[in-house]
Amino acid sequence: MMKKYKIKWLCLAGLAAMFHNAGAQTISKVAVPVFKNITFNIVDYGAKADGIFLNTESINKTIAVCSKQGGGTVLIPAGLWMTGPVVLRSNVNLRLARTCLLRFSSDFNQYALVRGNWEGRPAVRNQSPISAANEENIAITGSGIIDGGGDAWRMMKKEKMTESEWQRLIASGGVLSADKKTWYPSEKSRKGSETKDAGAWEDGKTIQDYEEIKDFLRPNLLVFYQCKKILLEGVSFQNSPAWCLHPLLCEDLTIRNIQVKNPWNAQNGDGIDIESCKNMLLENSSFDVGDDGICIKSGRDEAGRKRNKPTENVLIRNCTVYHAHGGFVIGSEMSGGARNIMVSDCTFIGTDIGLRFKTTRGRGGVVEKIFIRNISMMNIVGDAIFFDMYYMAKDPIALAGDSAALPGKKILPVTEATPQFRDFHIKNVVCNGAANAIFIRGLPEMKIKDIFLDSMVLKTKKGIECTDAGNIHFNNIKLISANTDPVAAFDQCSNIFVNQLDYPEAADLLFQIRGSESAGIQVKNTNISKAKEKQRFVHGATTRSLNIE
Repeated sequence: MMKKYKIKWLCLAGLAAMFHNAGAQTISKVAVPVFKNITFNIVDYGAKADGIFLNTESINKTIAVCSKQGGGTVLIPAGLWMTGPVVLRSNVNLRLARTCLLRFSSDFNQYALVRGNWEGRPAVRNQSPISAANEENIAITGSGIIDGGGDAWRMMKKEKMTESEWQRLIASGGVLSADKKTWYPSEKSRKGSETKDAGAWEDGKTIQDYEEIKDFLRPNLLVFYQCKKILLEGVSFQNSPAWCLHPLLCEDLTIRNIQVKNPWNAQNGDGIDIESCKNMLLENSSFDVGDDGICIKSGRDEAGRKRNKPTENVLIRNCTVYHAHGGFVIGSEMSGGARNIMVSDCTFIGTDIGLRFKTTRGRGGVVEKIFIRNISMMNIVGDAIFFDMYYMAKDPIALAGDSAALPGKKILPVTEATPQFRDFHIKNVVCNGAANAIFIRGLPEMKIKDIFLDSMVLKTKKGIECTDAGNIHFNNIKLISANTDPVAAFDQCSNIFVNQLDYPEAADLLFQIRGSESAGIQVKNTNISKAKEKQRFVHGATTRSLNIE
């Protein structure tokens, strides 16, 4: 056992080289769009920047002409341009000049109901403000701002507003839920919230059958579906009705130097959701949003497994995430799997969770070969590093009145609907301020396994909590935690390897081992004398489960 232990840690010495090589290969695979050197100005096609005139027809006509003539740049000059949905075409670079504000209309009638996708499943939604389907060689560039008009669409919870904000919102119109705790922009929106699986596509129905809940079916600001060779560069995207950026089943995406903003309390206000995409570079960008910041997805449950398209070959680097439910996130809709994902040199400031990996029974899918390094975090509200296979579709930080109870534990048969997390390598993480350092919770029938955590300094309230996991490696971890009872807790875990664990002087309890299945927990190069109590065994765990050298 000890020989195997040493070999495993020697393998980590090559992680940096593996990461560099994999990242270089990803970049080399990403094809970047190229455009003809010709510009089409939307003003020449009737557009007006008076903040009132609806430029939908003018913008789309300019794009169509540009594409038909072999492509080039469609220029939106400086000014305030109101518009309805814009559809991007092949070989078109939509360029926003500096001080250009492209604002999408708050008139829901401008957005037709269409067949689309929501949270990984076929659904009816309102047409996205910006969309493209089956197009190639497309871009949005420049230094302007795209505003999705999302404040007109979003419902709002009273708990997420001040009293003054809440009263102003009520005075603006809309309707309240029966308990008066949620505001909706219209009766159709409220009715949709009370409809089970609202918007989910059902065979035999028509688009018109969804009209009575239309306002609830909020669009994502940007949806690119089955497109190839995409570039987003320099532009600010903000105020999305639901998710902000949603590339779906796309190949060859380059996203750099963008800013994504949503109000902190924006329902489903994700920054970017990369779903079932292949070959992507995301760099030098910032996110300040209402839900997950940078998120990897690949479909939900049976629909995602049937699609069977993982998100793969992705490099994310030099990005900053401010408010978000998670800084870098995988899941929970990951039923098609995810692999070969590399994240480096990112900063998370004030996010609810730093690195967030979530799934639940029924998803299926395999998430593997995830490489993360050089992450800086500050003022994290919840967990610095978080793995959970019991995702319950709630905010990671419970609101007042919400239940934070843990799920009941039971063993179910392993099927194609059983999700898997494995082969994660996370190195060089510094966190100054979080509730919990590392939280890992697998399923009793499918443990989280093969997780390598190396070289970290984590200043948090609590330390390590690990449940239903196997072959987890903690190397050179420094915990500066206020609550040291215990420093590290292992519940029904096997083959846990702890090397060079540093922790506060006079800690109350170093290790708590719980459960009769706990076994093979190995500790070395760790000063156990600093703890008042070095080990405690509860709920069936025995002294044989822990070996300290």
